[in-house]
Amino acid sequence: MAAPGPGEGRRPTLADVAARAGVSTALVSIVVREAPGASAATRERVLRAAREIGYRPDARARLLRAHRSRLLGVVFEVQGTFHGDLLGGLYEAAEAAGYELALSAVTPSRDEARAVGSLLSDRCEALVLLGPRSPAAQLAELAARLPVVVVARAVRARGVDVVRTADDEGLHLAVDHLVGLGHRRIAHVDGGRAPGAAERRRGYREAMARHGLSAEVRTVAGGPAEDDGAAAARSLLEGAPPTAVTVFNDRCATGVLDVLRRAGRSVPGDVSVTGYDDSRLARLAHVDLTTVAQDAARMASLALSRALARLERADEPAGEEVVPPRLVVRGTTAPPR
Repeated sequence: MAAPGPGEGRRPTLADVAARAGVSTALVSIVVREAPGASAATRERVLRAAREIGYRPDARARLLRAHRSRLLGVVFEVQGTFHGDLLGGLYEAAEAAGYELALSAVTPSRDEARAVGSLLSDRCEALVLLGPRSPAAQLAELAARLPVVVVARAVRARGVDVVRTADDEGLHLAVDHLVGLGHRRIAHVDGGRAPGAAERRRGYREAMARHGLSAEVRTVAGGPAEDDGAAAARSLLEGAPPTAVTVFNDRCATGVLDVLRRAGRSVPGDVSVTGYDDSRLARLAHVDLTTVAQDAARMASLALSRALARLERADEPAGEEVVPPRLVVRGTTAPPR
């Protein structure tokens, strides 16, 4: 029977190369593995046969036999717009290092434990967790099994590396910007229990106090999603609304913007609004959101570097990398009327 050629419905195997070259499968294996035991003429005949039928060695199977996968697992929230920016940077960094990524999403019906379990089943060598919500103790238990890097969350857990933005400094930048425009009644829409929320809430209060505006501090319950921002905005409209609002993240800020505009409030004429992340959402022309940018490319590169350092040196101590934020001014902030 003739060996199948490329495009005939299945991937060519070692046996197909052996049949094409007229040698044994064992000899083909020797040539493919570049092991000693085959003459130069035989090697050339086998490699020519492999090219002719489109055979490609299964690198993943070879790595698994060597107890390596060169696979890094990434857990992310499917609705997290900033997580999408981080994934792009992670792919670039992993490819440059000769690794591949396995992605596992957290969704409303698929929790973080299940997402992590899927990657462990795939024999990932290390895990990169984007904004995880698991308790520190659980993260420490996971880090006892394999290298774990947490991104975009401040956490103290034994053996866990952390790469994050200085979230409190980000709110300092936002409040300083608004005060510089002349605002005093500045509210903050909180992120609830989302990663980074406590640090951003603290940064807002610190900046207000520094400007002598502690009496104007107003924190409104919110969260990471558009609906959270919408609910917060409706609360802000009850009574005397502020002239400016700092919001936990860009997604939440779009909910705030929607409710304010539907209520007839001009942004930034009546109310200035700032977000956080500088996600692709904030850059849309019809959103044009002033926001605090996180350096996604830098954070992704640092996360991969930490994971690879732990893989190469088992005794490498866990550490924390803190990336400074920056303010991006767009069309949702202006001096108060």
